[in-house]
Amino acid sequence: MKSGLRRIFWIAHYSHIMHTLNRALWLALACVTPSIAASAQTSAGVVPGVEVLLSDSIHLIQGKRVGLLTNHSGRDRKGTSTIDLIFRAPGVKLTALYGPEHGIRGIAKAGEKISASIDSATGVKIYSLYGDISVPTPEMLKDIDVLVYDIQDVGARVYTYEWTFANAANAAKKPIIVLDRPDPIRADRFEGNILDPAFASLVGQYPVALRYGLTPGELLRFLSGTKLIDANVTVVPMKNYRRSMWFDETGIPRVNPSPNLRNSDAELLYPGTVFFEGTTATEGRGTEDPFTLIGAAWMTDNGAIAAELNAMHLPGVRFDTATRAIEKGYKFGGQTIPMIKVRVTDRNAVRSVELGIRMLRAIYARHTTDFQFRARQIDRLAGTDKLRAAVEQNTVDALIKNWDADAVRFAEKVKPYLIYK
Repeated sequence: MKSGLRRIFWIAHYSHIMHTLNRALWLALACVTPSIAASAQTSAGVVPGVEVLLSDSIHLIQGKRVGLLTNHSGRDRKGTSTIDLIFRAPGVKLTALYGPEHGIRGIAKAGEKISASIDSATGVKIYSLYGDISVPTPEMLKDIDVLVYDIQDVGARVYTYEWTFANAANAAKKPIIVLDRPDPIRADRFEGNILDPAFASLVGQYPVALRYGLTPGELLRFLSGTKLIDANVTVVPMKNYRRSMWFDETGIPRVNPSPNLRNSDAELLYPGTVFFEGTTATEGRGTEDPFTLIGAAWMTDNGAIAAELNAMHLPGVRFDTATRAIEKGYKFGGQTIPMIKVRVTDRNAVRSVELGIRMLRAIYARHTTDFQFRARQIDRLAGTDKLRAAVEQNTVDALIKNWDADAVRFAEKVKPYLIYK
């Protein structure tokens, strides 16, 4: 009898203990579930604006005639073109396509004029905004109710895509929708001078910093909010995006934004090495890795120049010597020339604008006859004539200090227009 009671006691006691443990476990899980959910949200891939539009913001274009300014980089994460996605969207009529530099498929060479055509997949007319016409005419806009933009940017003022769109938005006098995408070189970094409007062009149309630290949507919010353009802008934001992200951290498959930006190092160095487009040296077009290779047939002292640059201990990079055969059709085409290879060792430390300035000065100082500026081109790329003067007069230290101050001012100026943390 006693053993039976003892057994019942221990069963009841065990049940109480298990109930208490289960309740404690349940409470613990209830407490951590929000943090688990938050962690999952943070680690989830970035959802580009085009997918957000189709999943929960389709009302912005339903019942409307849509004009779409895009290229090969406008696509969802599965690789489906934004052209096809909008063309197939219920209640939406895609009535016009607009192509920037390199064309709507992104394969034309830099500077190559592109004519109007018809998109073979949809039958929609494509209007070129790069060539004889860079701003859409009333005739090109008459059949649309809203202008949508979806192109991958590179975060540098010298890129033509954002200015093609800004000019189109300013001319359209119709609602503007930006399907947002990442700044591939981080949207929390600012470098370089604010453009002098006297040097405005399609490689720098409005007064923004050279590395401007904004997504395409934020840039258009800034331009319209400060009345630099007259446009009613709506941004369809990305999901799960943080300003500190590099493109390869977003989970969005990479597509080269243009033919000569073929990897993340090239995009990072581009705001500085692009200056060599305005010189008699080559920026590496016609090689396998443009904008990371700088050279010229007369740069036979590339080893000494690389050593001099390495002695400056510029953050996040190393300079090596190289030799490359250049494709025909580019500077030094058909020749094999000495070059300097810029290798990124710490992408978070790189100051690409200063790097470009220091390289200009180091090469110019040794080759004052052979190394020449193409004045109009370099001034447009720099957004000022002060870069050229500083390199020639050896006052680049003062120039860099002034440009750093410009970058700080610009970062403060854009704060009201930021979308992401």
